Amino acid sequence: MAKMTLPELAKKMARLDFAMLATQSASGAMTARPMSNNGDIDYDGDSYFFAYAQSRKVAEIQAQPLVTLSYTGAVGMLGGPPLFVAIEGRAALIQDRAQFAAHWTKDLDHYFPDGIDTPGVVMIRVHAERIRYWNGEDEGEIAA
Repeated sequence: MAKMTLPELAKKMARLDFAMLATQSASGAMTARPMSNNGDIDYDGDSYFFAYAQSRKVAEIQAQPLVTLSYTGAVGMLGGPPLFVAIEGRAALIQDRAQFAAHWTKDLDHYFPDGIDTPGVVMIRVHAERIRYWNGEDEGEIAA
C-alpha cells in the first residue's frame, strides 16, 4: 500500500465534482444525497456546498454535524482506473456572504437565482477528519 499525500489526492480529485453527502436523519438512519463542489476543486481537506437553510440536510447537520462524503469517477487518461474517495468529517453551516463569494460559481445561479443574495442560502463546509481512497492501483488513508 503506497502513501498518497493530500496534494496528490487533491490533484486526482479535481475531476470529481459530485459527492454523496450522508447525514444522520431524525430517525437515526443514514440518508444521502448528491451534492456538487461547483468547480471549487482546490481540495485542502475542506469541501464546500450550498443549500437552502430550510432543507432537511441542514436540519440534520444542525442536529449531528458528523457527516460522510463519497466521491467516485474515472480520473485517468483513456479510461484509467476509477478513483473512490470516502471522507469522514464535521460539517459547519456558514452564513457569511464574503465566504459565499469566495466559493461561488456562475453555475450555482441555476439553483440560487439571486446569487449570494438568495434568501435562505447557506454554505456547508465539511472539514475532513479521515480520508480513505482506492483507485485500483493504490489505496490508503489520510488523516486530515
